[in-house]
Amino acid sequence: MRPRLMTREIIPFLLSFCALVIATLVLDASLHFFNAVWIGRYLGIVGTLLILFSFRYSLRKRKIIVSGNPVTLLRWHEYLAWLGSLLILVHAGIHFNSILGWLAVCAMLINIGSGLAGKFLLGRARKRMLEARQTMLRRGVPQAELEERVYLDTLTFDAVKQWRAVHFPITLAFGVLALAHIIAIFLFWGWK
Repeated sequence: MRPRLMTREIIPFLLSFCALVIATLVLDASLHFFNAVWIGRYLGIVGTLLILFSFRYSLRKRKIIVSGNPVTLLRWHEYLAWLGSLLILVHAGIHFNSILGWLAVCAMLINIGSGLAGKFLLGRARKRMLEARQTMLRRGVPQAELEERVYLDTLTFDAVKQWRAVHFPITLAFGVLALAHIIAIFLFWGWK
């Protein structure tokens, strides 16, 4: 494995995921330290709202809405989903009294891993394809030959873009489990 791949792709992926785990532990420990664990009960609501707001990017990408710069919305999608996930993880804490909630958390963690993997894989594939094209252009490869040479790279890039076909069902599973958890909370919460 080349050092460039390690430093540009794998380490940022792992750091993103580890930062989420560390931030969760620090925030949860802070709530326990300040005897404010009750706040965690409500962080799930805020986290869910942040994740829902992050879907504006998906709506724009599918042309359901037309406003907003897709690149900016993608960045907001990444940040809001990360922050929302952090709050939901703190909300989940280490309490094992809700199997449905834990299934939703597991689906969310898989979804986060899928999203980060897709982000880095897609970025890497796009970068490699553009670098190969630029190298051939500098060498003076004629346009027709250039298209023929990068044909396999283009097919590979298109295959990597299909990652969304995996990410979407994982997101859907998380959404269904989270919704079931929310409905169960409304049904069984001690409303006083």
